[in-house]
Amino acid sequence: MSLYPDSSTGIKEQSSTCVQKDVELLRDLNAKGEERDWKGKKKRSILMAKHLEAVEALAKKAERMYDCGNYLVFKMKDGRLKLYQAYFCKVRLCPMCNWRRSLKIAFQNKKIVQAVNEREKVKWVFLTLTVRNVEGEELKPTMDQMTKAWNRFAGYARFKKSVRGYFRAMEVTRNWDKESEWYGTYHPHFHVLLAVPNDYFGRNYIKQTEWTSMWQKAMQIDYKPIVHVAKVKPKKESPDFVEMEQEVRKTILEQNAIFEVSKYPVKDTDVIRGNKVTDENIQTVKDLDKALAYKRLISYGGILKEIHKELQLSDAEDGDLIHIDDDSDEVANGAVDVMAYWHVGLNNYVISRRETNG
Repeated sequence: MSLYPDSSTGIKEQSSTCVQKDVELLRDLNAKGEERDWKGKKKRSILMAKHLEAVEALAKKAERMYDCGNYLVFKMKDGRLKLYQAYFCKVRLCPMCNWRRSLKIAFQNKKIVQAVNEREKVKWVFLTLTVRNVEGEELKPTMDQMTKAWNRFAGYARFKKSVRGYFRAMEVTRNWDKESEWYGTYHPHFHVLLAVPNDYFGRNYIKQTEWTSMWQKAMQIDYKPIVHVAKVKPKKESPDFVEMEQEVRKTILEQNAIFEVSKYPVKDTDVIRGNKVTDENIQTVKDLDKALAYKRLISYGGILKEIHKELQLSDAEDGDLIHIDDDSDEVANGAVDVMAYWHVGLNNYVISRRETNG
């Protein structure tokens, strides 16, 4: 037996042979004709919800996550689908929501970087700031300490003289290598995209050793942290950029680094391993849920913050996850509504109906 939506209970049973014969599965293609992974993200969200469900205090979040993306309404425009309505749970660990957040952050950062490049003579630098791995109970206070340290770091005269603006994202990964002395610990770190003056690599240049000393001072730690800094160079187009509109992608030379720093800092593959609920995965979920509660993981500064405000870009972290770009008004006039729902029996999205607007 498999499941179909029902107006009263949400599901009703139909014979699996009937479903398989008449079903139309969702195919949402991007500009390159490649299929967007709605099915994969939904399956990962269900798996994540099972882990949250195993923790009594997280049961309500699990319930919301089970419902995340169950129903999707698209507008069809020129043969392509554009998401128009959906329910997203916005739980911080939800793979579906984090996928949408990453797309939205990347789209917004491209617009911001494009505007900066058009107005200012700048170069771009990719900076990574780290601390030593920590145990689960130390993760939240360490992340709080890093946020305060960043404010000191960005306030140093040397930083302000050499940096015009920045986008900063905090990422947390878990060490899953059982051969490592750091196995089971967490690695919080910052990825930062810096806009620097055109003459930065001359008189305003900050050496890697100086970045390290500045970060050590800001963190108020007694060891030298690992700091990586690199000039962003134009690269071949990343396949990850197929989610972005063609005309936007072509305007950005630094797209690989921009997309990398724009990925939402919580990746489900760093939270749970495998396809089964395990005690180790559950503990990781508990640790990260506690550490990430009420914490903003991304921020803008300087000219990037100014342009974000000027462009009236919405909150990519906690805001609308349906409209990830700026063509929603045009899409709203699409001629066809395409409605899809998550079919439990088929483990896939099924088209429930298509409606042509009068």
